[in-house]
Amino acid sequence: MIDVGRGIPIVLVPGIQGRCEWMAPTIRALGARHRVLSFSLDEAAAPGTATETFDRWVDEIDELLDRAREPRAAVVGVSFGGLVAARYAAERPARTPALVMASSPSPRARLDRQSVAYLRHPRLALPLFAARACARLLPETLAARVTWTSRARFLAGHLGRVLHAPIHPRLMASWVRAWMAVDLEADCRRIAAPTLVITGEPDLDRVVPVAQSLEACECIAGATHVVLRQTGHIGSVSRPVEFAELVSRFVDAAWRRGQLEIGPAIGRAG
Repeated sequence: MIDVGRGIPIVLVPGIQGRCEWMAPTIRALGARHRVLSFSLDEAAAPGTATETFDRWVDEIDELLDRAREPRAAVVGVSFGGLVAARYAAERPARTPALVMASSPSPRARLDRQSVAYLRHPRLALPLFAARACARLLPETLAARVTWTSRARFLAGHLGRVLHAPIHPRLMASWVRAWMAVDLEADCRRIAAPTLVITGEPDLDRVVPVAQSLEACECIAGATHVVLRQTGHIGSVSRPVEFAELVSRFVDAAWRRGQLEIGPAIGRAG
């Protein structure tokens, strides 16, 4: 369990790689403004049906909040983690005063042929998966960092986190299968929390097309969208301070609105 910082609580859900360690720059930046709780997806990774997989993550977030003695928290999901966060917001409206989905796939998304092939042999496909990821992420890394020194420092730091907290290809494949089997569009239509969809620039996100991420706005009533400039898919770690600013501004406003709505209701009840 990650528990850092002070202030309005945020639960940060990592992407399909599943490791909260990869989100270290994001956690530090958010932790300067908020109490940040996070976990790795494999901490709740016992075998089960598709629905059970997502429900275990819902239970894991509940446990995080209970251990932290927080009755509710804004939930921020990055990439695949945005879908997990959306599931939580749909299932636990009373504990979710705000939802942020960053560069997340569409709740209607289906896999392309290459991704389907990866699922059949996840370990054998790992080198191809890694090469594909590097080719897609390098252009946005060059855009996010101005100097070659800062680019090298970022890439070295990220590589260190990847080596320190390796991924589990078979688990990742099982999570993707669960995603394909769960009706996340229906979940999104149940979300009542104020929702912010953050994307990078369309020509820089080569992992999840921005147009697909924006489909969440069609499914979640009142959802708003903002672009994190000079980034693509990994802006939460390549420009963590700017990402934290966007998240904090939205969460703080949503939290204040929630407090104002709860206060009068309590007063009338008394």
